[in-house]
Amino acid sequence: IFIPHPPEGAPAPVPRPLPGPPRARSKRYTITPGRLRWDRFNLTYKIVSFPRNLLSARDTRRGLAAAFRMWSEVSPFSFREVPRHSPSDLRIGFYSINHTDCLESLSHHCFDGTTGELAHAFFPPHGEIHFDDHEYWILGNTRFSWKKGVWLTDLVHVAAHEIGHALGLMHSLNPNALMHINATLTGKKSISQDEVWGIHRLYGCQDRLVMCPSWAHRGFCDKRRKLMKKHCPSTCDFCYEFPFPTVPPTLPPPRTKTKTVSEGRNVTFRCGQKIIHKKGKVYWYKDQELLEYSYPGYLSLNEDHMSIIANAINEGTYTCIVKKKERILTTYSWRIRLKH
Repeated sequence: IFIPHPPEGAPAPVPRPLPGPPRARSKRYTITPGRLRWDRFNLTYKIVSFPRNLLSARDTRRGLAAAFRMWSEVSPFSFREVPRHSPSDLRIGFYSINHTDCLESLSHHCFDGTTGELAHAFFPPHGEIHFDDHEYWILGNTRFSWKKGVWLTDLVHVAAHEIGHALGLMHSLNPNALMHINATLTGKKSISQDEVWGIHRLYGCQDRLVMCPSWAHRGFCDKRRKLMKKHCPSTCDFCYEFPFPTVPPTLPPPRTKTKTVSEGRNVTFRCGQKIIHKKGKVYWYKDQELLEYSYPGYLSLNEDHMSIIANAINEGTYTCIVKKKERILTTYSWRIRLKH
């Protein structure tokens, strides 16, 4: 499983195995624990290099514009291409195996040649999206070409997935989401409600169209819910229809210990093992946001303890709550800071 490396808004690759059945996964989008995001909605991008296999520069521009359009249609963001030598928020390039500083940096992978890792992106505000130039990029459905003996990979699909990372979304645990780690294999090509919830969670709920109040007055919030959820979520109060808890329970002040640790160190928190054996259930939070899943090599949740890799994203306050039904048995809290 490929997971975005945390330290510098690190790369989030899209893997693709050889033909085979997709694996089932549990549901839910994820955002970075550090809630990395842009401070504005009008973003520019430039293409610093183009693919050498199959796709022309003109079609590359068309494909990337289509991927950006997918996000601008469901979010407050707008995207504009600028010339190569102009300053920009996002920089896009097609690279060989050893590209930029991948041999020296632990923050992103080198590419691996044809198939395997297709692309990766950096979390905000770094604004880098890299594509493997050894792939055979096309505009159209990803498929295996028996004539050529290679995968033909849809640029729009992969680019839209990587743009999601560049906006601050990690891999989704919803198997129907574009941001799912196996989205290329499963063929999920449209932005789902899962990604929209993730963008709302990061940037707030924004209406996209000036006619939203007029539509709401005409009863569209009830009669055309799909349209209004996409374009007018704030007007119709659709912003927070999340299928999971987003706010932690009211807590007594936890006992907080502060730890200053070196970057890269594995830090483990232990949460009242004796109390857990009294049939209490443990809930873990980071900066008051519920943690629900482990991410290999990044964050590991267990019944009575949790481990993290210390880095810039993982700085913050971690809290465990042990509850029995609605009664809180105990709480512990740790504040993690990096040595500078």
